Amino acid sequence: MSEPATPGPTARDDGELIAIDGTDPDWWRQAVVYQVYPRSFADSNGDGLGDIAGVTSRVPYLQRLGVDAIWLSPFYPSALADGGYDVADYRNVDPRLGTLDDFDAMVAAAHDAGIKVIVDIVPNHSSNDHAWFREALAAEPGSAARERYVFRDGLGDDGQIPPSTWQSNFGGSAWTRTTDPDGTPGQWYLHLFAPEQPDFNWANPEIREDFHTTLRFWADRGVDGFRVDVAHALAKDLSEPLRDANPKDFDLPLDGSDPLYDRDEVHEIFSGWRRVFDEYDPPRTAVAEAWVPSARVALYARPTELGQAFNFDLLRADFDAGTFSRIIDDNLRLAAESGASSTWVLSNHDVIRHASRYALPAGADEEDWLMSGGTRPAADETRGLRRARAATLLLLALPGSAYLYQGEELGLREVADLREGDLQDPVWVRSAHTRKGRDGCRVPLPWDTSTPAFGFGPAAPHLPQPAWFADLAVSVQDGAPDSTLELYRAALGARHALQQGEDLRWLDAPGPDAIAFARHDGWVCAMNFGTDPVPAPAGSVVVASGPLTAAGVLPGETTVWVRS
Repeated sequence: MSEPATPGPTARDDGELIAIDGTDPDWWRQAVVYQVYPRSFADSNGDGLGDIAGVTSRVPYLQRLGVDAIWLSPFYPSALADGGYDVADYRNVDPRLGTLDDFDAMVAAAHDAGIKVIVDIVPNHSSNDHAWFREALAAEPGSAARERYVFRDGLGDDGQIPPSTWQSNFGGSAWTRTTDPDGTPGQWYLHLFAPEQPDFNWANPEIREDFHTTLRFWADRGVDGFRVDVAHALAKDLSEPLRDANPKDFDLPLDGSDPLYDRDEVHEIFSGWRRVFDEYDPPRTAVAEAWVPSARVALYARPTELGQAFNFDLLRADFDAGTFSRIIDDNLRLAAESGASSTWVLSNHDVIRHASRYALPAGADEEDWLMSGGTRPAADETRGLRRARAATLLLLALPGSAYLYQGEELGLREVADLREGDLQDPVWVRSAHTRKGRDGCRVPLPWDTSTPAFGFGPAAPHLPQPAWFADLAVSVQDGAPDSTLELYRAALGARHALQQGEDLRWLDAPGPDAIAFARHDGWVCAMNFGTDPVPAPAGSVVVASGPLTAAGVLPGETTVWVRS
């Protein structure tokens, strides 16, 4: 299904170009994007798994929430070895989640509601069920089929040693040995993640052209943009002998010299993607997931490449005024240098929900906390939610794009006490049960306390929901003035009314543990990270993350927006 051809752009009053259909080509620069993890969002057919029709059914909710776009995590055919990030067919919908017709209906419903659609694209690796990988396993070493992936002979007398010491991000070796058709041990293949996720060989032009086809396939169906998974890992130095790699990609060197991550050659790939995006009117957008040093994030965000890259710094930052202000300054500067707008995020499908992170004592080991089932150390849940609301309101006041993760608008915490038998994340198995993984932030959402599975669907969900979800369900928070859901609705509505331009001017801090800044027409955001009250900025209150107990006072761990 292709979009009808559109005429060229026309001029706005200020002289900027806007597509003839009314879509501002720069809509993404200040967008609020809501991440949907489809399998845990809404189940329309009662099989315990969220689906595309379930997303469509909740478009009115998303419209009322006030988001500009939704980003769908993978919905492609998959064995779910890694939550859908093991893709067997890049140009189809997993039959358990629906059909291409269902997808088209969802895009149409979102667009009718004024909501853009961004889809996850997973280019570093496929599923081992992908037709190309099955063909590679049946082919001879050195064949064209094997050149689509990364196959190598093993070391040692019988090839029994992996070709290098490279480690999987999920634990263990990044190499798995194949078995030849005659039953004898064969070559090894590379997988930076699970063994069910063999890495593509991006030095092969066939891979590059096939992904161009995939990008056009979804753009032709009306998709507005792409979130690029593991964007920094596509280009690899596979010259012999294979060099050792840094085991922690967030400790990468700043010169692009690591053999596996953030290599300079990756930008040739994304320059080709940009040419595809620019075939469309308006051009399709993209945002890179690139866990690289901040100084190199901007390379992915250049207008000649993806246009934006995730800034994960706030997601990893301590709840501290100086740390937050430094991160904001650094990332606004980097965005300006690249010609992009910054991106801000506090939670996603790969990390502990920020309402729980902020509930832990300073310096707590999050992995240990998860492994204890959320009991050691004790989490101050009230404080965690108060801090989470304050940090979110700060994030939404910043220039650039804000990315929200489903359920954070309900104040959901991490489900840290999932039983071992319920865990699905490959991290749990690959780490020899020493890391619990990411399932705790992927538990299906609570919609309605009066229906089964809290309104997620009529059947038991694929991950069990805790009893305390009943207190945070949409039906409970809807219309409740002090609820987190209503805070998000109010903040997003105010943001749409106030947000213009990409300027930010720092003001004198109202206290030693506070920050304040003004935006384009003088509206002000102030956040108190400390526990003692500080003076609030003068003006009428637009929205506050918590109760303001006295005029002119900003309580601890609270954010406020004011206008003069």
